[in-house]
Amino acid sequence: MLPTLMGGGGARACTDTAVSRRRRRCVIRGNSGNDSLVPEAEVQIANVKAVKTRSGNTRFVVVDGMGREYSTFKEQIAAKLPGLEGKRARIKFHEQERGGFTNVYLDGVELLEEDESTSPRDADEAAWKTAMEAAPYLLSPDAAERAVPPEELFDKLQPFKELVADDIERDD
Repeated sequence: MLPTLMGGGGARACTDTAVSRRRRRCVIRGNSGNDSLVPEAEVQIANVKAVKTRSGNTRFVVVDGMGREYSTFKEQIAAKLPGLEGKRARIKFHEQERGGFTNVYLDGVELLEEDESTSPRDADEAAWKTAMEAAPYLLSPDAAERAVPPEELFDKLQPFKELVADDIERDD
């Protein structure tokens, strides 16, 4: 399903083939009657590099987690790129065809806050908390009246914790 925008001329569809349909949307850029659609995507930044062109200019390239490349020559955009590797960001870009090739140009980048539920470490942490809260239901009824050795407690809670962690990671 293609996203649509309502503007002065009615609904417009965003037809963008370079970005997966997951977490994709378009925005209208320009207030002076220049209503062009600019795709946005939330991506995992895999690599950021600077490449010298034959003419001596520096082209800055962002590679996302799917291997797609977004280029810019704009210094103000490039200044935001250091330190983004391995992080999630919202990018704005546009495509341009030249000589039978489609170039994808980066128009903006914004660091997204990390979602705590996506990290395997955080999933483990949440699963252990859940297992500890469920301990009274997982242990034998007499466990509340006696001291439970740590090994027994671990042996009872570990399988439940693994199930919870797998479920959390699967939802991401």
